[in-house]
Amino acid sequence: MAENTTEPSSTTKRKCLGAECKNDAGTLQCPSCLKLGIKDSYFCSQDCFKKNWKQHATVHKTAQGKTHNGIIRMLITPRVVSEPEAVTGAYNPFPTYSYTGSVRPVYPLSARRAVPKSIRHPDWAETGIPKGEKRLNRSKINILDAQGQGAMRKVCKLAREVLDITAAALKPGITTDYLDEVYHNACIERNSYPSPLNYNHFPKSLCTSPNEVVCHGIPDQRILLDGDILNLDISLYHDGHHADLNETYYIGDRAKADPDSVRVVETTRECLEKAIELVKPGCPFRDFGKAIESHAKYRNCSVVATWGGHGINTEFHPPPWIPHYAKNKAVGVCKPGMTFTIEPILTVGKPREVYWPDDWTNATVDGKRTAQFEHTLLVTETGVEVLTAANENSPGGPIPMPVVSDGTAKDSKASET
Repeated sequence: MAENTTEPSSTTKRKCLGAECKNDAGTLQCPSCLKLGIKDSYFCSQDCFKKNWKQHATVHKTAQGKTHNGIIRMLITPRVVSEPEAVTGAYNPFPTYSYTGSVRPVYPLSARRAVPKSIRHPDWAETGIPKGEKRLNRSKINILDAQGQGAMRKVCKLAREVLDITAAALKPGITTDYLDEVYHNACIERNSYPSPLNYNHFPKSLCTSPNEVVCHGIPDQRILLDGDILNLDISLYHDGHHADLNETYYIGDRAKADPDSVRVVETTRECLEKAIELVKPGCPFRDFGKAIESHAKYRNCSVVATWGGHGINTEFHPPPWIPHYAKNKAVGVCKPGMTFTIEPILTVGKPREVYWPDDWTNATVDGKRTAQFEHTLLVTETGVEVLTAANENSPGGPIPMPVVSDGTAKDSKASET
């Protein structure tokens, strides 16, 4: 998305970035943002800027390469842009970057897709800053009443519908940008806002992560190939509540015949299922990671520990934090009325990642394939309700685990342990 480097004109009004400030912004910009190359950091007054400094300063940490949990991102290479291809206009925006695998970004990105004003927007829709999340008490976990639980059931049902619609469009030869369009339109048809859009300035409506891309891949003009695997990570905002789920899919028959692809996809699917089996009142959050890592190791896969599950309700990423690795120190236990996600990411290679220069896409350090699955869950009085569960008509689903013998892939039940 193009940055606006001009001062606001007399006919262009910007909203002040101060939390809960309803004033129009003046010409005062954050000096730290200007040094970091962050544009549009306007405030209505010096007093408002000082009042919101602590919250606003988190933007600088992100720009300097620090994630929310303090992990330092890799050094970014200069943003050199290759020449556009003469016929299509496509180009690699970071031609000097040392990619770890075969996937490359293919720009230009399409324009940001519009959401009608009649649809309820989250608080980051205009500014890119999730102000409500930044004000949360990270030790307080919401317990939803019957009305809140009903709202979560509704939004999660819609999320499952739009994921299935998007997944049904998967085939070799289409672009991930086309999938973004399909998903975006399906959200609009359901009077819903695609939660990722402009969340911390993410430019698209869903995340598309092929092959070695761990998560948060940006939909672009790259064409899907027979043999790819692709994660579709979708989130949806409806009637003041969010839903979050993702699945990894096989693109074409070649992917289903590749032992490493099937092993990482089916093992990740199984890891999520094994974690969900534990969810019930009184179960410690730390227990999920032990079950996930144990099964991953059994299948000779590794857990990417950087990313975890999270609470979800009227906010996109409230507490609790759900680690997916063993020997974690997560605090807290499941209680009826809690809603959260479990979303393990596994790889067949080293469980480390590097960031692309787009500041979002991260890939495995060795270029090996990775997969992820996610559900939004509701803790009930007796166990768990999978709010984003697939139905009998949902695309995808498990396939047999291949075993390579003398160069030939033979079937073995993916559910065997």
